[in-house]
Amino acid sequence: MPAPTVKIADATSRTVVQVLLPLPLSGAYDYLLPGHLEARPGSFVEVPIGSRSAIGVVWDPPEQAEAASPLPLSRLRPVAAVLPAPPMPAALRRFIDWVAAYTLSPPGAVLRMAMSVPAALEAPRPRLGWQAAPAAAEGARLSAARRRVLARLAGGGALSAESLVEAAAVSPGLLRAMARDGLLVPVPLPAESDPASPDPQHPGPILSPAQAEAAAALRAAVARRDFSVTLLRGVTGSGKTEVYLDALAECLRQGRQALVLLPEIALSAQWLERFAARFGCPPAVWHSELSPARRRETWRAVAAGRVPALVGARSALFLPFPDLGLIVVDEEHESAFKQEEGVIYHARDMAVVRARLSAAACVLVSATPSLESIVNAEAGRYRLLDLPDRHGGARLPEVRLIDLRRDPPERGRFLSPPLIEAVRETLARGEQAMLFLNRRGYAPLTLCRACGHRMQCPNCTAWLVEHRAQRRLLCHHCGHAEAIPPACPACGAEASLTPIGPGVERVQEEAAALFPEARRLVMASDTLAGPTAAAEAARRIAAREVDLLIGTQVMAKGWHFPQLTLVGVVDADLGLGGGDLRAAERTMQLLHQVAGRAGREAAPGRVLVQSFQPDHPVMQALAAHDLAGFLAAEKAQRAPGHWPPYGRLAALIVSSEDPLAAARTARDLALAAPEAAGVTVLGPAPAPLAMLRGRHRHRLLLKAERGIAVQPLLRAWLGRVAIPAAVRVQVDVDPLSFL
Repeated sequence: MPAPTVKIADATSRTVVQVLLPLPLSGAYDYLLPGHLEARPGSFVEVPIGSRSAIGVVWDPPEQAEAASPLPLSRLRPVAAVLPAPPMPAALRRFIDWVAAYTLSPPGAVLRMAMSVPAALEAPRPRLGWQAAPAAAEGARLSAARRRVLARLAGGGALSAESLVEAAAVSPGLLRAMARDGLLVPVPLPAESDPASPDPQHPGPILSPAQAEAAAALRAAVARRDFSVTLLRGVTGSGKTEVYLDALAECLRQGRQALVLLPEIALSAQWLERFAARFGCPPAVWHSELSPARRRETWRAVAAGRVPALVGARSALFLPFPDLGLIVVDEEHESAFKQEEGVIYHARDMAVVRARLSAAACVLVSATPSLESIVNAEAGRYRLLDLPDRHGGARLPEVRLIDLRRDPPERGRFLSPPLIEAVRETLARGEQAMLFLNRRGYAPLTLCRACGHRMQCPNCTAWLVEHRAQRRLLCHHCGHAEAIPPACPACGAEASLTPIGPGVERVQEEAAALFPEARRLVMASDTLAGPTAAAEAARRIAAREVDLLIGTQVMAKGWHFPQLTLVGVVDADLGLGGGDLRAAERTMQLLHQVAGRAGREAAPGRVLVQSFQPDHPVMQALAAHDLAGFLAAEKAQRAPGHWPPYGRLAALIVSSEDPLAAARTARDLALAAPEAAGVTVLGPAPAPLAMLRGRHRHRLLLKAERGIAVQPLLRAWLGRVAIPAAVRVQVDVDPLSFL
């Protein structure tokens, strides 16, 4: 049902509209709509606020439609303009209200995430592109880059600057220089063109019987054009992507839009290739690496319904899809789907809500689903589809545990003799190997041999990480960077600073000494700067230009390298410490995923796991491929104490630049804590990261039984305490991190 139009008959009419602004405000403001303007709920409007103007959205009237503005009409200010942008869909407006209520965030702060491209709200500007000047290449001495540009424009065609930069792999500055030299001329381009339309009838791969059965179930869910949630679980290499792409094809046949969320933008490199092979063209993409022009064009195309399929990061949930028919959350267990700053939300859970409000099918995909999703499936809230075998006859890799107490590395080294021998054997057979360590940089700690001083971030309770390639010490929490000093800043001893522990750069250094003939590639978030770098890395690996991969969790999931037969985990115990509720679950998921990179085709795979705790339940379950047994033990531990997913958690993080103000406010909150059956409040206590970005931090944790709604308790709790202006209290409903 279309939203009602808000219109006044003449200039003397006094129609009040409510406008929500993308500011941290508690709700919509009342404005008068002048007689010459026409708007409806969802319209983007320019309004005055204070001494400036802002762009907001005409919001839905409250349920008490007769409720008058608390201000007299004479004090209401008029709407200045209605912007020429497609109105925000009703489903997205309801989603914004829902997220705000669930996370206890101001609605305007959530709206800001849905208005992340202000330029898209303006009328499209005339588009200019580049065309080769007549006889541009005749008699000219051209660089290879300039020849690539002219080759792309051969035949008299014209391309936008952005398309030309991407296609010819050059910089925008080169295009401007070629124009100054008379090689290129600017020409007008047609108005925004429709993105390429994926063809749902394009021939896809032949599915196995298990895949075909799962795909049929997903197609039926999409065809019903109603809300549903399906958990698609399958071992690594079982072909889950091809199954849900079949459901996406059904969504396209239905004429609706599809959204696929990926946790790491680096994962999009091979995924986009698979999508193009399946549908004949790539989908639209959405992530932080896009240029402003591409973001503007994509946002408008989505709003106009001209984007049939889009793949993106978690922020894509807030794009203005007018008719979503399918949302896929790939690697649904990934903690990268949790936004920890600003509006704190989990994209997996919010994807389920967005699907419900859009009458769409939601598919959660993982080889190692979160315990929350498994319990929802067991309770009948989600449908469960299983793919228990690898596709094409490939077998799961053999997993062997290396007890570092019995087979330690040489002094000052981090690879054990059995792992070194396995890498040598693999490389000798002409196969590829991977060394995995979930730690960036060269060393996680630098200390002075003379006095024991440790190099620490001045803004955070964290050690500085040495990045030897950059010759700098970096904080991975706030970004602080400093040069490695020649002498200890505490005692002045020269050349006394020593790196302690390994990062991937140090493993790469050791691998270079051990396997000098191997062609090596480091894959980490700071070496794969974006999708282009990830795509080039994937190309090099697939083309057999790389023998040995060394990297962090960015290469632990989603990648398919047919010749990769050995995975070596350098430090499997890394995530087990700290007493985190989900430490064992996260470690199991990560190690299972990285192990799944080995032996994905005909050649059998091996996984060698270095550990000081080989008897730990995580290590034993990994070696036995007993994920189900591990999860059963985890559930048995959490259920009696009503820990998630059998109960609810909400955290209050109190922070201030003034340590006393933070401590006092945390104490006041503790004194005002709710007291109710089935509810426990823990804390306050200094956070494990007691200082972050210069702010001192304390945490309180509310634990409730599953049937208790925590939001009313939190609102009442916060309402009983006056929070000083210098103190910030963040609310994290369903926390994943306890730092």
